[in-house]
Amino acid sequence: MRRPKRRPKLPASLRPRLPRTRTGQRRAVQALMLLCVLVLLPATWMYAVTGDRLRTTADAPRTQVAVVFGAGLWDGEPSPYLAHRLDAAAKLYRAGRIEVVLVTGDNSRKDYDEPDAMRAYLTKRGVPDRRIVSDYAGFDTWDSCVRARKIFGVHEAVLISQGFHIRRAVALCQAAGVKSYGIGVDAKHDATWYYGGAREVFAAGKAALDALFKPDPQFLGPKEPGVARAILSPSGV
Repeated sequence: MRRPKRRPKLPASLRPRLPRTRTGQRRAVQALMLLCVLVLLPATWMYAVTGDRLRTTADAPRTQVAVVFGAGLWDGEPSPYLAHRLDAAAKLYRAGRIEVVLVTGDNSRKDYDEPDAMRAYLTKRGVPDRRIVSDYAGFDTWDSCVRARKIFGVHEAVLISQGFHIRRAVALCQAAGVKSYGIGVDAKHDATWYYGGAREVFAAGKAALDALFKPDPQFLGPKEPGVARAILSPSGV
C-alpha cells in the first residue's frame, strides 16, 4: 500500500508568524480591531443615513419621479433582477404614486443599451413612453445620482433597486442633493443575491468616499429638460 504523498511545506520565510511577546500580540489584536472598524464604518454610515427612508410599493410617498437603476441585460432584455425593479416602477405609476420614471443605466457601446431595454419593458406594462426619461450614462450608482440632480434637475425621488443595494443608492443620492426614499424589491436568494450582498460590503467604502469627496461622474454634459417635460406631458401614450 502506497503512503500518501506529503504536501510540500511552505518555506519558513513565507509562513505567517504570530507575535511571541504579549506586547506584540496586543498590538496585533488592536490592528485587527482597527481593520474591522474601518471595514464596517461605511456600512454603519449608510444605515444611519437611510434608517427612516426605506419604503415599500404599498407605502411609498407620492413623488413626481422614480429612479430605476440598471441591473444588466440578458440577450437584450432586462435581467430578472432588473425586471423586478421595473415591475415595481410600473406598479407605482399605475397606482398614481409617481408621474415619471427616470431609467438610468449603461449604454457605453452600441450593442448594449440598458435604458432603451428598460423603456421598452415599461411601455409594455402600461407606462406611457412620454413619461419615461432615459439616462444613458448611469455607469454606477454615484454617477446616476449626480446626473439625476445636475443633468435632469431631480430634487426628490423614489429610488428602486434590490434590498442589498437600496441603502447605498439612497445614501449616495442624498449626498448628491436628491431627497430620496428607497424601495427594496423582493428577489430570489440565489447566487446573484448573495454575491450582491457580499459586494455591498466593499462597495460601501467607495460610496463613503464618493459622498465625502463628491467627484464628477464619468460624463456630465449639458442639462436636459426631459424630466420637467415629461411631468408636464399628458399621461396618454
